[in-house]
Amino acid sequence: MANRLVENYRTWRQYRQTVNELSRLSNRELDDLGISRYDIDNIARRSAGM
Repeated sequence: MANRLVENYRTWRQYRQTVNELSRLSNRELDDLGISRYDIDNIARRSAGM
């Protein structure tokens, strides 16, 4: 159970880190990457393996 809790926390941290990093980018920078603000949540979830 403790291992699962730790793994869930790590997954959540990876998700939050990705959201934070992408959210800091300007709309222009996101556009250059082919990402819209609406895509950030889905990209972060995939990155974290959710």
